[in-house]
Amino acid sequence: MDRSSTVSVAEAKSHLSEIIARVEAGDEVVITRRGVGVVKLVAMPDAKPKKIDWAAIRAFAVTLPQGSIGAGEDIRNMRDEERY
Repeated sequence: MDRSSTVSVAEAKSHLSEIIARVEAGDEVVITRRGVGVVKLVAMPDAKPKKIDWAAIRAFAVTLPQGSIGAGEDIRNMRDEERY
């Protein structure tokens, strides 16, 4: 069950990390200015990480042009030519 509490702007500024921890634990916190609620802090809904589409990445990778030399050799060439 969510719990709700009220804090002033000054208290929120002084104790932001603690208030965030309370919100992450399920509390709702209302921040007030001169006794009037101005902000309601609630935890973000659980965000699912996006699934990586490896097939799309492989399909894209094969469309990239192939260099005639490897990356290491290319970097050594730039170093030797002072182009970096």
